[in-house]
Amino acid sequence: MFTDFFYTCKAKGLDVSLSEWLTLQEALDKGMAGSSLTQFYYLARMILVKSETDFDKFDLAFEEHFKGIQSENELSKRMLRWLDKPEMNEQLHEEETQWLNQIEEIQVDKDDVEQKFKERLKDQDSEHNGGSFWIGTMGKTSFGNTGGNVGGVRVGGNTGYQSAFAVIGARKYRDFRDDKVIENRQFQLAFRRLRQFSTKLDVPKTELDIDGTIDKTCNNGGCLQIVMDKPRKNSVKLLLLLDSGGTMIPYSSLLNDLFQAVNKSNHFKDVKCYYFHNCIYAKLYKTPECENGDWVDTEWLFRNLDSDYKVLIVGDAAMAPEELYSETGNYRGPNGGLSGEQWLKLLKQHYKKIVWMNPKMAPGRAPWREAETAIKEMFPMYKLTVAGLNEAMIRLMQNK
Repeated sequence: MFTDFFYTCKAKGLDVSLSEWLTLQEALDKGMAGSSLTQFYYLARMILVKSETDFDKFDLAFEEHFKGIQSENELSKRMLRWLDKPEMNEQLHEEETQWLNQIEEIQVDKDDVEQKFKERLKDQDSEHNGGSFWIGTMGKTSFGNTGGNVGGVRVGGNTGYQSAFAVIGARKYRDFRDDKVIENRQFQLAFRRLRQFSTKLDVPKTELDIDGTIDKTCNNGGCLQIVMDKPRKNSVKLLLLLDSGGTMIPYSSLLNDLFQAVNKSNHFKDVKCYYFHNCIYAKLYKTPECENGDWVDTEWLFRNLDSDYKVLIVGDAAMAPEELYSETGNYRGPNGGLSGEQWLKLLKQHYKKIVWMNPKMAPGRAPWREAETAIKEMFPMYKLTVAGLNEAMIRLMQNK
């Protein structure tokens, strides 16, 4: 049984080595998990999982492998689908204030709620929205989500009144994963990791290293030996180019989060941000609306932003071939006598470090994504995930 669990973990993407697995076996032989499945969960996670980014993978593997071992509060996948109603969150927030005022006045019998919850789990065979008896959404019972009851068991869904004394069916570590497309708050977490790269910049040593000078002078018999070091102040300059409109509309909120995270970050000496639609041409827009006239010349960019700027391009590279290869392929503005491909090559020629991040990068050389394939050959392209952002930043900060 436990051997099969090893393969389930591997199938979920966990990097479990044989030595780690043998360590887990040894711990079980010594009775460190007792006879408790809960204790085994924490013991196995402690030994097999190397990073919190893999907690969600471990939980998925654990749930899949041990789903045959029934727990008192186990939920079927079918019930979780019944309870997945994100469209009801807005209505929940409208009623939230008045309910919060009543929380302190309500006394909840936890034992009674848990007993009724177990009974409903055994008997319920259909989806319920509203009502005051079954596990469901927008109802008045003590179990479910987005309902009107204060205090009880939240099953699935998102937190609302924050009064539940138990939460079941939530993937607590989903946001810890580094292979998921970045959402909302995770940009800030990803940019915090850039501190380790600030010392690797290819900048001249112009700042006096006092400690180094003292050490070297002492080791030189008192004869002064000056030691210089790179300036401590971050000198990274970033040019952010964002694809806006069209197929990028579903990612508008995501791009706004990225823009806010970059501007709030203290890892850059200077940040410039411009927009384009599908491909870069003779003009770059000042705002995401990409309105004609509200732009700067791309050549102006080359003249005024020197080659030391690190360039981060974000776009799905989804365009018709003529938009990339034709000198008249830009249907929203001037081409400047060059094709999109030629403008991209000029960008690459001017700036030393450029990476492209794609929120929906197609695997391999997808024939229906001809433009994306061509751009991949021109620039290092990464998927817009936490891991992808970190890889892209490492690439930008390399001295080579």
